[in-house]
This record gives sequence, structure tokens and C-alpha cells, in this order.
Amino acid sequence: MASPKYPKVVGYELVERVGGGGFSQVFRAVNISDHRVAACKVITLRPETTEKERKTIEKEMRIHAVLKHVNVLEFLDAVIVELKHQDRYVPGFYLLLELAAGDLFDKIAPDVGVGDEVAHYYFNQLLAGMDYIHKEGVCHRDLKPENIMLDVAGTLKISDFGLSSVYKLKETGRTRTLTDRCGSLPYVAPELDTDQPYEAEPIDVWGVGVILYTLLAGNTPWDEPTQNSLEFVRYLSGEIFQDRPWNLFSADALSLIQGLLTIDPRERFTLSDAFQHPWCTRPSQLARGGAASLAEALTQSLRTAGDLDLASPDFSQRSTPGDDDGDEPMPSAAHSTQFTQTLMLFSQTQNGTRYTPHLTRFYAGAPPAALLPLVRAGLEGLGVTCRDAPPATGTLRLRVGGQDARKEVFRGWVELEAFEYFGVQGTFCVMQKDGGNPLSWRQLWRALIQSPQVGPHVLRKRAPVD
Repeated sequence: MASPKYPKVVGYELVERVGGGGFSQVFRAVNISDHRVAACKVITLRPETTEKERKTIEKEMRIHAVLKHVNVLEFLDAVIVELKHQDRYVPGFYLLLELAAGDLFDKIAPDVGVGDEVAHYYFNQLLAGMDYIHKEGVCHRDLKPENIMLDVAGTLKISDFGLSSVYKLKETGRTRTLTDRCGSLPYVAPELDTDQPYEAEPIDVWGVGVILYTLLAGNTPWDEPTQNSLEFVRYLSGEIFQDRPWNLFSADALSLIQGLLTIDPRERFTLSDAFQHPWCTRPSQLARGGAASLAEALTQSLRTAGDLDLASPDFSQRSTPGDDDGDEPMPSAAHSTQFTQTLMLFSQTQNGTRYTPHLTRFYAGAPPAALLPLVRAGLEGLGVTCRDAPPATGTLRLRVGGQDARKEVFRGWVELEAFEYFGVQGTFCVMQKDGGNPLSWRQLWRALIQSPQVGPHVLRKRAPVD
């Protein structure tokens, strides 16, 4: 008997896994007849799946389906395959979503952040999306960097409504307090550290404030908003404003962050207050430019750090290990925009140029079989848990996971495929995150390529030889 397969989802075929692990995976899905591409999130149904778990997923689907805004990742459709069909298809919830071009924060250098103009441009989009969500009566409750995406035109998209809740009736405006404790510690509001019911909107306003800080600083402000965090205690006392990066923020930016991160939710800024703040109301210089200038400005910190030279080397010149260099990409039409090409979201592989939205990638001057144990040793030396994963077609893989400096769990894949350059057998390696802070994942990528095990084999740029 043939093994179960993934069904077509309203005309879309699941063609490539692009993220996820365990009981939730994300696939690139293609509607060949309509020439359309989407993402399909598959949440596996198992015999032990509880009724509560089913209702949670169904609630996420219902809420996300009604949210239609330019700054919300679009929910297209869904199909449920029940267990009784498991002889033919993989049982699960199949959520068809707009295909994003990756995390916003994957494009930002850790502990550096972005300039004031880029932060202003994207923060105003975040405000617009959240204002719409609240007007629909929905509280997101899980605002964090990994849930802030970009589309292929560079537009911000709010995603993942798995922890969201309806707190307001649109028809009457009547609201209710919430009681569930949820969210990730670095981003949750301090009132969630009590057992009292809480107002919905201030929770998201706090998350918006943490994201603004993270845009400007390239890191989150603290491990958690409690007395257990020295940084948060120094924030409460005001001492932290003498420290970097707080003392580098402009007066307007600092004023806005403090308003959003006011401890008392009754005194905290509202989204309307943020919209009217001088830092937000000034004209955007980036909005007047094109997609290419936006992409250049967004990734300036990565260019300065040399990260893009490692992710997209120029193989038109000979490189050597400890050295780096791509031809002009021939991208697929679905992903080919001025924004994605300027971001270098295309990689040279053995089978030609391929759309690769993950900038945490590199090329090495050793073949996959030789590089894999070095990658494992390098990651394990950094405290990362590694286990072998079944190889995909032509690709060796590791499943990796651990905790970052903020005690957030991360997990993902390391995939190695053969790559030949100037007759030398090398490797194209992609680190693909499916959970955790994108900035921490980038820090892990950099630590790996600088490790004594892997670093000597990484292809790095050098000056042309006459």
C-alpha cells in the first residue's frame, strides 16, 4: 500500500517544505493552473490530539480568516483531513496562507538594529496592522520578532494568531478582560505576572513597544519584565537610561518607547497615542524611495558586518576557503521583485539559482559528507543540541535546538547540499529557523561560521587577483 500523501488544498500542491518541525510544518504550495504560489501550514492530527487542541486550532483559523489588511499575513483558505482518511492522506489542518519573504528581523544585525528611518517606516506599518486588528475586536497576545514577516515587496505582515483572542464585540464595542497567561517572557507585559484578569489592548501595546526597541537596538530589552531581570529592575529605577543602547536613542524615540513600555497599563500609551507621537507623525523618507533603496537601507547593518558577502558570494571570481563570492540570479517570477533581488534572497546551487529567503546561509570549500561532522561539532561546542535528520533528495540535514541568551527556545534545520565551483567540491549550507528569535538565530549562524571547526572552510570574499 502506498504511504499517505499530502492532499491538494483548493488547487494548491504542496511542493517543498520551507519550515517547521514536529507536529507543525510549512510548505511552499503552488497552484499550477492559476500560476499562484502560497504557503501551507500543516498541523498534524494524531490519535492523541485532544478536543481542546482541536478547538484552539479552529479558533486560530476562524480569527485569522476574517482579518483582511495590508499589514496582516493573508489567510487564504483551509482544509481539514480527518484521521479516518489517513490511509490516503496525512491527517491534519491545512492552513493556506500568503507566502512571505521571511522574517523582518532576519535582515537585521544583532545588537546593532536598523537606522531611525527604517524603524520609523516599519513601526508605522506595525501600528496600522495592530490598530486594524484591535478594531476587529481581536487581541494578538504574541507579538514578537518571529511573528513579524515581510512580503516580496517589502511590506510588513503580522502573522501567527495561535494565541489570539476576541475581547470586543464590533457591533456594540463591549469589551471583556482576559485571563490566560500566554506569550514569550521577553515580550509579555508585566501585568501578566499576576493572577488578575487583564485588559487586552495594553498587552499588545507593550509588545509593540518591545518590537520598536528591538528594531532600534537589535536585541530585546530584558529577559522578562520581573524582578528576576537585572535589566528590567534598572529600567524601573531609571538607571538603564545611562547605558547603551538606551542613551543612543533620539529623544523622540526614547519618549515613545517609554510611553509604550509604561508599567501601569492604565497609564500606558494607546495605539492612538503612538500614532500621534512626533516620532511617528514625521514624513517617511523611505516611503518616497523605491523597493531597492528600502532593501538597501534595511540590510545596511548586515552589509557593514559582512554578513551578506557570506550569504551571497560572487562566484564570478575564484574563491578559496577562508574567502567568499553569485552570478546574476534567474529567479522564479513569483518571488522576483526589486526588493527580493536587492535583499539577495537568491542562491547559486548545483541546479542553478534558487529562491532562498533565509539569509543565514554560507558556502564552504568542503563536500557535505566532510562538512557535516564539523558543523555538528561546531554547534555542539556552542551548546546546541543536534540530531541527525533523514536526508532529503541530495541534501544532508541536522535538526538543531537550544536556548538563547534570553532563555528563549529556538529550533531549526541545518541543510547541506553539494556545490561545485571551479572544479572544487564544496557545500551550500542553509540554517533554517522554525522557532525562536530571528536575531538569536543570526547570532548562532555567525558563531558557527566563526567556529574553529567550520570557519576555516567558509568561502569568504577577497580582493581580485590580477
